[in-house]
Amino acid sequence: MPMPVTHALPLAARFERLMPLAMLAMLLILAGCAGPQLATREAEGLSMDRALILAEARQALGTPYRYGGTGADGLDCSGLVQRVYARAGIGVPRTSSRQFARLPPIDEARPGDLLFFDTASGGDASHVGIYLGDDEMIHAPGRGRQVSVTSLSLDYWQERFLGAAAPAP
Repeated sequence: MPMPVTHALPLAARFERLMPLAMLAMLLILAGCAGPQLATREAEGLSMDRALILAEARQALGTPYRYGGTGADGLDCSGLVQRVYARAGIGVPRTSSRQFARLPPIDEARPGDLLFFDTASGGDASHVGIYLGDDEMIHAPGRGRQVSVTSLSLDYWQERFLGAAAPAP
């Protein structure tokens, strides 16, 4: 009995034919994982509100971190933002997730704007900092630490960035 003729390609040839599809699928998956890009621009001239916000934020440097803290004895990240903005006469919600949800979003952060991050891997804003300019922000980083300046060029921040908001004019 004669053997049936099959048109099966050798394994290597099948792999070569599927490679472009596999690459396309991988690119689509990676594109879906990409979050917003952290874009900033330096202000040519700061409004009085922004200058006051930055001055108040700098005065908080060295303040110990305290979960739920909103005073000179200790601040958490959203407490820092709320306190600094209140001193500039601008009310903001208390938590980073509410700040992110309720404040006007922007595409490019200027000094004095807020930057939001998902540091808890929950898909929500769990950390906020105040953009200083020159690729830096002031924030209250966590237990055992103090309000400090950090570089936004660190992969840690780039990978967790959610967006920015501008409550100040």
